[in-house]
Amino acid sequence: MNTQSPTASHYFLEALMELGVEYLFCNLGTDHAPIIEEMARWKKAGLRHPEVILCPHENTAVHMAAGYAVATGQGQAVLVHVDSGTANSAMGLHNLFRTRIPVLLMAGRAPFSTYGELPGCRDTYVHFIQEPFDQAGVVRPYVKWEYTLQSPAVVKEVLARAHTVMQSDPMGPSYLMLPREILAATHDADQVRPVDLKRNPPSKAGGADAETIRQIAQRLLTAENPLLVTAYAGRNPETPGLIDELAQFAGIRVCEFNPVYLNIRRDSPCFAGYQPDPYVKDVDVGLLVDVDVPWIPKYTQENPDTWWAQLDVDTSKRDIPMWSFPTQLRVEGDSFKLLSQLLEELRRTATPEFLERAKRRLAGLAEQHAQQAAADKELAADPGAEGQINPHYLCAVLGKLLDADDIVLNEAVRNVLPVFKQIPRTKGGTLMGMSGGGLSYSGGTALGMKLARPDRNIVQIIGDGTFYFSNPSSVYAVARQFDLPILTVVLDNSGWSAVKQATLRMYPDGEANQQDQFSAILAPDTDMAKLAESAGAYGEVLADPADAEAAIQRCLAAVKGGQAAILQVRVSKL
Repeated sequence: MNTQSPTASHYFLEALMELGVEYLFCNLGTDHAPIIEEMARWKKAGLRHPEVILCPHENTAVHMAAGYAVATGQGQAVLVHVDSGTANSAMGLHNLFRTRIPVLLMAGRAPFSTYGELPGCRDTYVHFIQEPFDQAGVVRPYVKWEYTLQSPAVVKEVLARAHTVMQSDPMGPSYLMLPREILAATHDADQVRPVDLKRNPPSKAGGADAETIRQIAQRLLTAENPLLVTAYAGRNPETPGLIDELAQFAGIRVCEFNPVYLNIRRDSPCFAGYQPDPYVKDVDVGLLVDVDVPWIPKYTQENPDTWWAQLDVDTSKRDIPMWSFPTQLRVEGDSFKLLSQLLEELRRTATPEFLERAKRRLAGLAEQHAQQAAADKELAADPGAEGQINPHYLCAVLGKLLDADDIVLNEAVRNVLPVFKQIPRTKGGTLMGMSGGGLSYSGGTALGMKLARPDRNIVQIIGDGTFYFSNPSSVYAVARQFDLPILTVVLDNSGWSAVKQATLRMYPDGEANQQDQFSAILAPDTDMAKLAESAGAYGEVLADPADAEAAIQRCLAAVKGGQAAILQVRVSKL
């Protein structure tokens, strides 16, 4: 009979289960041998550990965990290989950190013993060259907390700490390093403290005191031209409905800028689009609600007399070195709770004069909204030509074929507006972008969302340049292995429009423009659908706008049948 005490790897798996971690998104290496052995022991003993989702690339693993966390609110775990796996995860960590998504990234550390004195010592070449002086430095700018496991005795305590930090507001990634010798070391079970979530709860944002809410309400009660700007309030799927309710009651214009989620129904009469800058100069009372960058100051005329209140889970923008947007009142908290308090106070104190002004404003906003909707529709009227399909037309066709509950991930970069304007979402949680600048989030995130929401269509819309970044061979391999059919729509304009447009903004009359040389054209005529087909997905290239509806229907039918699908669309060129 084996009476040896359990290893740290045993306590590691126990802790993940006690923390409610359902999935372990993995890209494994030589440092994980003790964990792999322990999982095999658990299987033999009939014990359940978090389900392992093997990902051929770390970028897929990190973003899958993100997608699952966004869909469920529960951060998951990612396991990668020493410094190299950490480096491959850094882009994803940047995205998750900027978008405030809770994920626990764990990486092995190269063994520190050499001569066989400890189980797990160095036994191959890479163990000597995969130990940098500062492994955590690769991702330190993009995590809330980092640590190295020191002993099997504290495995559960360490994981509980990592979990508490990542789930606390503002949420974000944690990073933990796991030396191989420690994973293989044993310790008496009665000396290992169990995870107790009741004693280690995360710190969550709340509401505000009554006087603060009263101050904001009094400003709104006398406002003539109020404006609300937001980007990520919709991380709570109930908030978009609340913002619409508040806006219609008080006659508030609502704009999004670089939205990360759906923050207000697209058919709301108060929704004024994605560019606040035309309105900022005339605002007398403004609300900045969960937004990192409300507008671009270079192109926006601010009104020095505007009174601005900031309602945000992160008012100081503690991880953005320079932030100087106007805020006379900063209120850190949960935007849903804060806006609920504000709406309640407005209803309590509203006067007939206020209600009449709000009604007139609402009528004006509704008229402007209808005019904008008509203009958006006109943008999609021209289907384009062979090999030059109008992105607005393509997105309008796609929008008509999607259900209200389907989830759209927008990573179209320079074609984000056709996606926003022509695929109008009305339900919270049905649209997602990314706060980070690390292109490539949408493939893995779509898989994670499909894992959490198998009954929904998950539609990834991505540019061709970003498609290259997203490790598509890994994405479709995971889709096939774990039965996660997603639809990918590639808006292929043959290059990096963002590079061209950035150059034109700086040098509108420069040599690059005169010579039409922007170093932005990628390999022509690449058949991206073939790559998906190699992993068992359905693939199709669309060049004729007349075939758009039928092509999209074929792709959706494939997804419904359990097969991932990719539609590569030849849209207007750079």
